[in-house]
Amino acid sequence: MQVVIIGNGAAGVSVALRLRQNDPKCKITMISGESKFHYSRPALMYIYMGHMRYADTKPHEDRVWPEQRIDVVRDWVVDINVDSQELSLHKSGTLNYDRLVIATGSKPNKFGWPGQDLLGVQGLWGLYDLKQLKETSERTKTAVIVGGGLIGIEMAEMLHSQGLQVIFLVREESFWNIVLPAEESMLVNDVIRAEGIELRLQTEMKEIIDDGHGRVAGVVTTAGETIDCELVGLTAGVSPNIDMVKETAIKTGRGILVDGRLQTTAANVWAAGDCAEIVTPDGERNVINQVWYTAKMQGEIVGDNIAGLARNFEPPLWYNSAKFFDLEYQTYGQVNRDKENERNLVWQHPTEKKLLRLVYNDKNQVIGIQTMGIRFRHRVCEKWINEGRSPQFVLDNLEQANFDPEFFERHEDEIRATFSGAIQ
Repeated sequence: MQVVIIGNGAAGVSVALRLRQNDPKCKITMISGESKFHYSRPALMYIYMGHMRYADTKPHEDRVWPEQRIDVVRDWVVDINVDSQELSLHKSGTLNYDRLVIATGSKPNKFGWPGQDLLGVQGLWGLYDLKQLKETSERTKTAVIVGGGLIGIEMAEMLHSQGLQVIFLVREESFWNIVLPAEESMLVNDVIRAEGIELRLQTEMKEIIDDGHGRVAGVVTTAGETIDCELVGLTAGVSPNIDMVKETAIKTGRGILVDGRLQTTAANVWAAGDCAEIVTPDGERNVINQVWYTAKMQGEIVGDNIAGLARNFEPPLWYNSAKFFDLEYQTYGQVNRDKENERNLVWQHPTEKKLLRLVYNDKNQVIGIQTMGIRFRHRVCEKWINEGRSPQFVLDNLEQANFDPEFFERHEDEIRATFSGAIQ
């Protein structure tokens, strides 16, 4: 059996390794035009800032692929013929498959801004973007970042670390407030400004100015203001990277449509990771999971299904973590939904950038935990939510969750005191 995997990110690699574990005999080929070997995309900022080398970002040593008999093809797929089960490659001719997995990830959003294709305008998705950013930032004094969220703040930190003036345009009233509750969002606003970034809220870009030679010279906001700059970072989110399948018989929506086993509408074709859109029953909104750990899970499930083990993907408890400069953030479960039957307990340190939020429902069960500036143990928080523990139980056992290093200041007693009498 010939299995071909398009993409060598977290999902594609997980397919290959799980399938090899299940089937020692099948032929596995991974195709990637961007890089020969799998690397961690979130680590791109640390390469740029000099904290890591490219080699340090690879979760697996290069020898793993020949040892596991996984062929790696450095090329781009330009067409998929699902009838003949054949791929057309940019440089290497054609390649046939018995089973195909599409794990092409996501791509930065562009919204048709005039000038968005000028030199000096870019996102931060892969190694080419990193190379381009290094070259452009060397001749840049002022950079404008457009769009909030995690990639935007990463790019702002990267450029600021090199001494550039960074202007951050965010259309919302507060940074990332479509994801973060008000208190957390305000904390991040404060951190951004304290680092010396010029944060302009409720500000949108209208167009990017050409310097007359095909390179960016500035931006114009919807309010009519012109901001001179030499670099524009487009970080207005990402969307499934499905361009290569749009002209094929594989059905798409926002992403590549798949069932619970992650199989597409075409025979012998699966999709996993950021590019996959799971069709849900009863008219519910289809699911796209665009985080690392779900990509890995989906890849493993596809590896099992191709081997005949018949597994469905069950979305795990939502989890995410990030850093806003030096402010660490963790979230578990359901937070910031603002539903009538949900209650929030919020503790915030009076002087330091530290916060704890507990969200619980009308059954007195904790359904969400969020921290800033405090580290909690993933497995403990997940266990409490899955067991439907009460907020009082969580408060009584906060020490079990705390994962801060030794000698860090502890706040369990003052957190409990803050919530004393607040829980019915």
